Amino acid sequence: MTLSLQWIGLAQAQSAGGDAGGPGFLATVVPLVLIFAIFYFLIIRPQTKRMKEHRQMVQNLEKGDKVVTGGGLHGQITRVTDDTVTVELTEGVRVKAQRDTIQSVLPKDSDKD
Repeated sequence: MTLSLQWIGLAQAQSAGGDAGGPGFLATVVPLVLIFAIFYFLIIRPQTKRMKEHRQMVQNLEKGDKVVTGGGLHGQITRVTDDTVTVELTEGVRVKAQRDTIQSVLPKDSDKD
């Protein structure tokens, strides 16, 4: 009987003592902060930079630019409006596309054939 009371007293003393020997707050938070920092510098920041560059390129589209659309069509811009561009694929063949679907602007001296 005395032995079991000693064990109960010992267990209560350990639980009342707090987290003696357990990981501290810093040991718990630091890995989470490191993981977030890795995600930020390897994934979030480069993606944000690419989105900003694409947005700038789309805003600067003008008549005469040679472009590649999201569908892979190569052509020359013949008309620019607020939301759309008209792209001439070949002589007499024009398509209207959303500005955001333009993937890239080709150099002026590039040959589209």
